[in-house]
Amino acid sequence: MKVGVTGGNGFIGRYVCEELVSRGHIPLVFDHRGKADRDLPWEVMRGDIRDATAMTELAAHSDAIIHLAAVLGTQETITNPRPAAETNLMGGLNFLEAIAQYDLPGVYICVGNHWMDNSYSISKTAVERFVRMFNAHRGTRVNNVRVVNAYGPRQQAAPPFAPGKVRKITPAVICRALSGMPVELYGGGTQISDMVWVGDVARGLVSALETAADGKVLNHPVEVGPTASSTIREVAELVIDLCVERGYPRVPIADLPMRPGETPDTAVTAQPKTLLSVGIEPSSLVSIEDGMARTVDWFIETRGTHWDAPQAVAGA
Repeated sequence: MKVGVTGGNGFIGRYVCEELVSRGHIPLVFDHRGKADRDLPWEVMRGDIRDATAMTELAAHSDAIIHLAAVLGTQETITNPRPAAETNLMGGLNFLEAIAQYDLPGVYICVGNHWMDNSYSISKTAVERFVRMFNAHRGTRVNNVRVVNAYGPRQQAAPPFAPGKVRKITPAVICRALSGMPVELYGGGTQISDMVWVGDVARGLVSALETAADGKVLNHPVEVGPTASSTIREVAELVIDLCVERGYPRVPIADLPMRPGETPDTAVTAQPKTLLSVGIEPSSLVSIEDGMARTVDWFIETRGTHWDAPQAVAGA
């Protein structure tokens, strides 16, 4: 199949494209940033998911679509919710209308913290419900894939380490630990937030698409996440230990107040047994110990290119 991937230039999107190629499919990246990397071996269609005509054009040139593109952010989207609402809601509807017009199979990526009251979670979860409506009343073939915190190499850090606009757990912890800075955890890291290797996320998304293409529309989200949960503090302690094993000094953990849009002492977890419905054995997922070790090694290797310590720390 030729598979349109909205947001295919993003962190998860690139892994999805690689997974598609490994299974004999042809990715067609649809991204408003165009072809950011000239060495990408797949076709790129430049466009905005808010543009219904552009999304219809993508569908006209695809055999299936995986819809990843969205405005991200938890606290980042609270003070200005309109971009997330407009992009995520209208983009999601444009995706559904486009595949309905051409009778294509599709996959929609959902958020693990679907019940939280922030602009990102609210807008993403509304489209998850629209998927169910379209499947029930418009005859579409779309499977929802609910993903917890994806991590792995190539995930961009936020300032002061790199220009990313959204603070993600893994780059934030690893960059601070490798820079000799205290690791800052919102709410002290007592909340449970399942972490999943990004390659497993891509595997779940593509498997769900192939399931839809075979005519099987699931009545539940496929939840991609680990069989054992950890608190954010336990993940941070693992990262710090991995850095110490590699010769870096041990850094302390600094507790911060819970950030807006999240609830203290909550659990964002997955039901990995749902992976069986798309042919994935939950025990086959990469463990947090193995995946985080690979990720720490990648950040060590790419210091100075993908990210760097703040000047004051680097010169200390």
